[in-house]
Amino acid sequence: MPRTLWRTAVGTGSDFMRMGSGSSLAVYKNLLIVNASTEGQAILGLDAATGSQVWKTETKGYGSSQSTPVIVNAGKQEELVVNLQGEIWGLDPKDGGLFWFSNALGGAANTTAVAQQGIIYALGGGPGGTGAAAIRAGGHDDVTKSGLVWKKAVGSYVPSPVILGDYLYWVDDKGTAYCLKAQSGDQVYRERLSGLAGGGGRGRSSPVYASMVAADGKLYLVSRRNGTFVLAQGPKFELLAHNEIESDSSDFNASPAVVQGRLLLRSNQSLYCIGEGFSKTSRTTNPVIRSK
Repeated sequence: MPRTLWRTAVGTGSDFMRMGSGSSLAVYKNLLIVNASTEGQAILGLDAATGSQVWKTETKGYGSSQSTPVIVNAGKQEELVVNLQGEIWGLDPKDGGLFWFSNALGGAANTTAVAQQGIIYALGGGPGGTGAAAIRAGGHDDVTKSGLVWKKAVGSYVPSPVILGDYLYWVDDKGTAYCLKAQSGDQVYRERLSGLAGGGGRGRSSPVYASMVAADGKLYLVSRRNGTFVLAQGPKFELLAHNEIESDSSDFNASPAVVQGRLLLRSNQSLYCIGEGFSKTSRTTNPVIRSK
């Protein structure tokens, strides 16, 4: 029988909207990295085997952050990058020490950064401003100007981006798909997905919460109420497919996952595994999928 190996408290607080923490965990060697800035006003490095605290970096004064920390190879050093309200930090993952910080973006810190070839791509949005920025890794102290590769006035409040070769892609919470040139930040396309409606709860006006994922040469975008959009990768906007699960009218807020050629989708009601030759769900029923 499975048993609990360890349990560690990381905080009991919440943001002013009482939405709680939405950050996922990161792993660095023998450490488990926790962005507990929402509930504990700190980023923590825990021993993955025991759960004991190895280091703690306080984030007091930087508000709530739903961003998942990412490990970036900066050549001479490895960096732990996390998006906070008003700043992006590059930390030493071994001890939590601050390598650098950047004020390039404003707005909420809900999105997770991505990196490629030593360049970090981050998005901001919502109250406080909207923007996208490319920041050079490997810096020290304030890199707001010295580390800035480019900055644009388009961004995202909730969904995170994906970087593929020469292009940076994302869909914002309003349902607009973006493609920018990774090297320059020049806009390749900006296209509104048609037929979107907002979800329930506090995000009634936001039709998309899930982050885009890439698989099989395609981009998958899951909306809250209007199904999954499949786009072609590359500089041309091309909608390849639009599918809905007719039997589920609840919200799809979670980002999809791809495992062994199958697409995992989670709604407020069910977990679905979509793939050829495999039709069972967690509820052992077959979803009715409609192509639009």
